[in-house]
Amino acid sequence: MLKPQINQTHSLRNLVPLSNKPFVGGEATNHSASSAYSPAILRGSKSTKKSNATRSRTTSVGSIKAISIPFLTKATTVKGVITVQPTISSAIAGVGIGGVADGVSDLLGRSFLLELVSNELDSKGKQKTVKAYARYTALDFDINVYTYKCDFDVPADFGEIGAVMVENEYSKKMFFKSIVLDNDVTFTCESWVHSKYDNSEKRIFFANKSYLPSETPEALKSLRTKDLESLRGNGQGERKSTDRIYDYDVYNDLGAPDLLLSLARPVLGGDEHPYPRRCRTGRPMSSKDPLTETRTLLPFYVPIDEDFSELKEVTFGARALYSVLHGVVPILDSVVTDKDKGFPLFTSIDLLYNQGVNVPAPDNGILSALPRLVKGATDATNTVIKFETPETIDRDTFSWFRDEEFCRQMLAGLNPCSIQLVTEWPLKSKLDPEVYGPAESAITKEIVEEEIRGFMTLEEALAQKKLFMLDYHDLLLPYVNKTRELDGTTLYGSRTLMFLTPAGTLRPLAIELTRPPSDGKPQWKHVYTPAWDATGAWLWKLAKAQVLAHDSAYHQLVSHWLRTHCVTEPYIIATNRHLSQMHPIQRLLIPHFRYTMQINALARLALINAGGIIESTFSTGRYSMQLCSDAYDQLWRFDHEALPADLVSRGMAVEDKNEPHGIKLTIEDYPFANDGLLVFDAIKQWATSYVNHYYPQANLVESDEELQAWWDEIRTVGHGDKKDEPWWPQLKTQDDLIGIVSTIMWVTSGHHSAVNFGQYDFAGYFPNRPTIARTKMPNEDPTDEEWQSFLKRPEDVLLKCFPSQIQATQVMSVLDVLSSHSPDEEYIGGKIEPAWEADPAIKAAFEEFRGRLNELEGIIDSRNTDATLKNRSGAGLVPYQLLKPYSDKGVTGRGVPNSISI
Repeated sequence: MLKPQINQTHSLRNLVPLSNKPFVGGEATNHSASSAYSPAILRGSKSTKKSNATRSRTTSVGSIKAISIPFLTKATTVKGVITVQPTISSAIAGVGIGGVADGVSDLLGRSFLLELVSNELDSKGKQKTVKAYARYTALDFDINVYTYKCDFDVPADFGEIGAVMVENEYSKKMFFKSIVLDNDVTFTCESWVHSKYDNSEKRIFFANKSYLPSETPEALKSLRTKDLESLRGNGQGERKSTDRIYDYDVYNDLGAPDLLLSLARPVLGGDEHPYPRRCRTGRPMSSKDPLTETRTLLPFYVPIDEDFSELKEVTFGARALYSVLHGVVPILDSVVTDKDKGFPLFTSIDLLYNQGVNVPAPDNGILSALPRLVKGATDATNTVIKFETPETIDRDTFSWFRDEEFCRQMLAGLNPCSIQLVTEWPLKSKLDPEVYGPAESAITKEIVEEEIRGFMTLEEALAQKKLFMLDYHDLLLPYVNKTRELDGTTLYGSRTLMFLTPAGTLRPLAIELTRPPSDGKPQWKHVYTPAWDATGAWLWKLAKAQVLAHDSAYHQLVSHWLRTHCVTEPYIIATNRHLSQMHPIQRLLIPHFRYTMQINALARLALINAGGIIESTFSTGRYSMQLCSDAYDQLWRFDHEALPADLVSRGMAVEDKNEPHGIKLTIEDYPFANDGLLVFDAIKQWATSYVNHYYPQANLVESDEELQAWWDEIRTVGHGDKKDEPWWPQLKTQDDLIGIVSTIMWVTSGHHSAVNFGQYDFAGYFPNRPTIARTKMPNEDPTDEEWQSFLKRPEDVLLKCFPSQIQATQVMSVLDVLSSHSPDEEYIGGKIEPAWEADPAIKAAFEEFRGRLNELEGIIDSRNTDATLKNRSGAGLVPYQLLKPYSDKGVTGRGVPNSISI
């Protein structure tokens, strides 16, 4: 990710050998030992546009003679153009532009040795190849790439070109964008090529034509196998930053026992704490705990092609997130002397947006990455961190206070994935009553009917599917006593019951908070209802704050981290280990995996780690990731992750073939589901066209050994703790494959967008979604002094329950960045991959996909202005736009990127 080379300057001279003498093999002169950095040149288009010498400033170096393998037939000259992306490590480190012309003028020598490979074997069954050296020709300022050219003497009987092997003659890695031959053969690389001095193995790239394993041209089969083997490694040793090895490990690196024993954490993954697998780094084990891998201050290893720090634009959100975690968070921590101090008044919260926080100006320029937060300097030694007003509060200052908004956000807010239909009565816990107390809920029929009096009976409400619930009772209750032993937090098991009104909106009926038996005390539980007296009304507000803290933790740990980031990493690892570059399913899925492993590595480094942001600002504290493991164990199922199946599993829909999406929603005006189903259907139609094109017969799916190995490893290794579950889909037919890839594509695009890009709008004003409840309810075993204090100043009690000043500002800083789109975001349906464009049928199917998504933009706009849809249209409401496919840069509250890139 963001490399810590601060305040260094690097010349373009480092990109190439500077000797006037070309070099071959190990004979090289003037190799720089410093990093291969260039100035802050932003990442260009993914196109294969060639350098135009009449339009861009260039430095030419004459013609190049090829080194060819002789054939008896006459050869023709095939010209090749290689485009190489300048790195931006120096830009991320804060280095300015400079020295471009001087560096370019010295770029001489043989840069790369390329070896074209024919699809056909020669008469002796050997590979037919032809070699040529490439030399630097230009820096194209229009698209910000270096171009290199080479000429190949290709025999007339060479046949179709299917692969190229590349040897990088430089001392440093180089990022290849593409290799384009003038005979209409293109190799889309988008990959780092290691220096031959780091690794003597040549890099293999295949042409853009896709092949199933059984259809692979004979001459390419060995290369296909070799390339996959190079990505798997041997499971040994510590990984280097230049490696491209994809392997599995458990989450044994969240704790830091070598630093403090109190920072030790259990291993996630295995029988005790089931969990998906992460990418193996091979770091040494801790001296204090042999089960824990040591940590580092540097970003954790990810395979080099997953590292966006060299690729994304300098303004990419990951740089800003790094700046927040390593700049803003420590600075805020330093200016707050009392870490437990809350906000004395609600007007004090408003000052965060109106005046900001004065902090010392850091000396490393790290805050320059945060234009939304950093508003200027008060003097030479101070900086102002001032927060933007979230749109929810900007539109309606008091929206967070209202019951109807509390419920509406369960359908159209930040976590619309938890609400479920009540199907059984009475409500009962599945936990052991000997340990946790009586299982039956304290929410009785009488309480419900008192609240829905005039509408219907409880039995009628159940029969007509009018009762809905947010149920965090059984998941949280085992952690209540442990969490209460921590300083500055509390916890309950909770249930929140709601009623669907004739207007199609939800109305809260009751909140139940439960504390299990402890220290000789019996189980404590209490039911709160909307009240018309002052004391009851304030208790109700405090109960809502408790529930919102529970929902915030569930959202961040389960709906967001677990169900998108975490479960996707095994898909990425297996795809790279088992699906060749030329496999059509690899080419379908790779856009949905870009940058996810690197953002996950940053999360392990500073967000979900022991003592990280999650543990220090959420109610579940040090038990947050154990809770996440429990959710994976008890709740996660691959076959429920596609949106229609998810809705059906929660009772929010029933299967109905007569409905447009094959399901009928239980709540008709459910914005997340309404818009999400349009996105999911578009994805599935695109996947259907794609899969059926490459697999016209079912037997091709079953006989595809790469595909079968991929799916087997996802189930038995990447998600090995659930390998014996009966719900895993089989992979035998086209429909099986369509269902699997559609699920993965939805999770990485639509689902992630719905729970990520609204974070600042909905939680940037923390009273709307507090991440932590620091104090217990006033009526839970109160002392006389506590109760009198509540009666005298209930507002103070609510403010003390909310996050502290340091917790609130740290979370707000992180959420601002997580909600932001980078300028070069790649949105779903926006950019066609070169391999798709190379096949007319696939290109046509993609254009249909893009067209459906463009139509969706207008549909969502019209829904947001429909006054009959009260869950998305009304006075002061933020329109539901999280599933609009496209967005401008920044915090917009809309946009669906292909991948989990932040």
